[in-house]
Amino acid sequence: MFDAADAVLLARIQFAFTVSFHFLFPAFTIGLASFLAVLNGLWMWTKDGKYLDLFRYWVKIFALAFAMGVVSGIVMSYQFGTNWSVFSDRAGPVIGAPMAYEVLSAFFLEAGFLGIMLFGRERVGPVLHMIACLAVAVGTAISAFWILSVNSWMHTPAGFEIDAETGQFLPTNFWEVIFNPSFPYRLMHTVTAAYLTTAFIVGGVAALHLLRHRNRRDKVSPATRTMFSMAMWMAAIFAPVQIFLGDIHGLNTLEHQPAKVMAMEGHFESHPEGAPLYLFGLPNQDEQRLDYAVGIPKLSSLILKHDLNAPLDGLDTIPREDQPPVAIVFWSFRVMVTIGFAMLGIGLWSLIARWRGMLFDSPMLHRAALVMAPSGLIAVLAGWITTEVGRQPFTVYGHLRTVDSVAPLDAAAVGASLIAFVVIYFAVFGAGTYYIMRLMNRGPVSAEPSLSDSFDSPIRTAGITPAPQHPSRKSRPVQPGE
Repeated sequence: MFDAADAVLLARIQFAFTVSFHFLFPAFTIGLASFLAVLNGLWMWTKDGKYLDLFRYWVKIFALAFAMGVVSGIVMSYQFGTNWSVFSDRAGPVIGAPMAYEVLSAFFLEAGFLGIMLFGRERVGPVLHMIACLAVAVGTAISAFWILSVNSWMHTPAGFEIDAETGQFLPTNFWEVIFNPSFPYRLMHTVTAAYLTTAFIVGGVAALHLLRHRNRRDKVSPATRTMFSMAMWMAAIFAPVQIFLGDIHGLNTLEHQPAKVMAMEGHFESHPEGAPLYLFGLPNQDEQRLDYAVGIPKLSSLILKHDLNAPLDGLDTIPREDQPPVAIVFWSFRVMVTIGFAMLGIGLWSLIARWRGMLFDSPMLHRAALVMAPSGLIAVLAGWITTEVGRQPFTVYGHLRTVDSVAPLDAAAVGASLIAFVVIYFAVFGAGTYYIMRLMNRGPVSAEPSLSDSFDSPIRTAGITPAPQHPSRKSRPVQPGE
């Protein structure tokens, strides 16, 4: 009923599903951890209550998103030992150490200070609490460092040799393994994407509450205005930075993974005197052509080679068995780029509104920001798909094929576990996401109780107010026999 090809496809779908679900949470919490540290620092510096209100509001959302990110990430570790055990055996000597460093450095740092960040403000004092906030923010960045180092090595492997007898990848230079050719570009591009993701979620939430009270400006809290202003500053500053980083990352990809760029651009044929930039088309991989192509002549050569007449090779120079699935890469890349320029547009729009003094009184801008709230999550998924599908048919680019990386599992077993994952993930993480959205819908409240207060007492948590003590018992010490 099933064959080996089915098992490979199902294993790929299962890992793609779990990693996509997981990636949404770190893409949000990496930026949110830094945002919380900034808010806490601003409150310590200015003693302005709106920053404390925002911190208390977003730290609850951070706690839930962080927890779901941890739980969803554990599943992938098991898949390395089950569906992808051959890959783990072959590449383990190289990637095992960086993944262990991620746990020992980043995860332990986050776990060690997370409780202080969430519950310790009144217990440890403002300085140590600020240190805890910074430690969690740094921990999320270190985690991204190690994970992206491993992932980048799979795209641009370096610092290794292959054992002739076992076929294992053996490290010869760990510095080259960690700082492989694509790692710096992928790290900057991904972390900046995380900051933009957080900025647009924060901006979308603020826009929701600005729209809700657009006819009653006195009902809009200073915290909501500050939240929207900070988010729009991030969009205006980091959107053009991200486009620049994406450009230099693309040039690095052209150097080390040309087939991926050919798929992204839809270049089935080589162009000896300048390649067009295709805006639209339907990739036909069977016929090796782009149907209904709409493009701008020579613009792709200008972008990739900085020369209108520079030649660019096409997929006709790549054996068919080494070509990635062009249609997926072609369209996911365009989704990512389109969202990137839409983010730039929102950032510029906010600057104009700010200059005109209309940042908080522009319903059209607020509606656009609300629509763009999930755009960062969509963009990081589209970019991830472009990167990972563009690496196919290899797990370790140019050295280990995907079909040779999967464990000898029965396709029916992989399919059954995939169905179980889909049902459980949507039930568990769907409920968590729903609760986060309810918190976002509530909006920041002035003088809101701290997170530690809400967990300190079951009576408080249940919303029951303890009965007041008799005045005579407030300060009188308990007498013997009472």
